[in-house]
Amino acid sequence: MHILLTGGTGLIGRELCRHWHAQGHQLTVLSRSPHEVAALCGPQVLGVARLEDIGEQPVDAVINLAGAPVAARPWTSKRKTFVWDSRIGLTERLLAWLQAREQKPQVLISGSAVGYYGDCGEREIDEQSLPVIPDYASQLCGAWEETALRAETMGIRVICLRTGLVMSSKGGFLQQMLAPFKVGLGARLGNGRQWMPWIHIADQIAAIDFLLNLPDARGPYNVCAPSPVRNQVFTKTLAKVLRRPTFMIMPAAVLKVLLGEMSVLLLGGQRARPARLQAAGFTFRYLDLTAALSDVTGRH
Repeated sequence: MHILLTGGTGLIGRELCRHWHAQGHQLTVLSRSPHEVAALCGPQVLGVARLEDIGEQPVDAVINLAGAPVAARPWTSKRKTFVWDSRIGLTERLLAWLQAREQKPQVLISGSAVGYYGDCGEREIDEQSLPVIPDYASQLCGAWEETALRAETMGIRVICLRTGLVMSSKGGFLQQMLAPFKVGLGARLGNGRQWMPWIHIADQIAAIDFLLNLPDARGPYNVCAPSPVRNQVFTKTLAKVLRRPTFMIMPAAVLKVLLGEMSVLLLGGQRARPARLQAAGFTFRYLDLTAALSDVTGRH
């Protein structure tokens, strides 16, 4: 199978390349720095700067994960526009390229996040749930999904990945948390009652591979472990795994002053369940938070 990835040099994309190369698939990554693709994704992975560089070579599947980090900088108007274009703008350009191709891929797997639902409080949500509070992150995910779903009019099956917090030893949100926790400065965020839908990187990759090979898969899938936890539980569990104390609290008011509108990413949450993945027969390897954190931190 020839698989085209956007965002292939990111955390999830790099792991997908390693996984699918081992399975014998042909891989192409669209990147602003195509000369770096081989080093980041593997020597057998082709990097291209433009979709047109692929030529008429058939593509069987497209994995669309490209997007600037949502939480990297404060949400100024300029930053919001940049993040929006990095997802919706690129997806629109991808659709235009697909429309012009005589032979179209069978499936488009496009990124999204559980942030689609907004801050859901105590409500348990699955893929049939509608956004509760349409903040910027929710609007961003909704527009990204709506844009990708337009490929269905071309006869392409579209899957939207509503991904949770991906835990990995090679990057992502957990790596940003480890430094203060390792020196005993890990802190609960606000009242700590907000839900954190998490997933181990191994299950993230396995789930995407599972959906790629599931002939009738289409629409949104929550890609997160079946056991979300509150921030307070996550904080205590990580500290226990690292064998460090945790007694500090980061007040919600301070986070709102420091981060402004973006503080919703830390103070809000989603009690999300992967209902459709489980109904389709996917089996999670990491169901327990302690086991998952022990694995990615190397503390067994």
